[in-house]
Amino acid sequence: MTEILDPVNVVAAGTATTREAAIREAGELLVKAGAVEPGYVDSMFDRERTVSTFMGNGLAIPHGTNEAKDEIKRSALSFIRYTSPLDWGGEEVRFVVGIAGLNNEHLEILSKIAILFSEEDDVQQLIDAPDADALFVLLGDVNE
Repeated sequence: MTEILDPVNVVAAGTATTREAAIREAGELLVKAGAVEPGYVDSMFDRERTVSTFMGNGLAIPHGTNEAKDEIKRSALSFIRYTSPLDWGGEEVRFVVGIAGLNNEHLEILSKIAILFSEEDDVQQLIDAPDADALFVLLGDVNE
């Protein structure tokens, strides 16, 4: 059983400077992990055009459309932190979590991420984490 969040999919300093580049960065990690086909990344852009994936507390969770379910091979997450906030349709985003969920697994995954980001102290810990390894430890609950 492969974990939902693999340490190689945690990036402490993303390179994107725009919402579109951040979606691509998060999606490409999912492709590289073998979790999704490249077409899934295109559907992440389709979803974003329909409705913003900004969730509050500096978090965006781009994910594909229902029509792209066939592009998902396994459930997985990518987690990218940005040193400088990105403009996400007028909102500031410091964390981009790419998500792909088989069946309805994405709902449980989303719930775990939402709980983590509901507490400002937890968000501050994610901001202050020194590296990707420390971020992975803080995100450990998503694999349980």
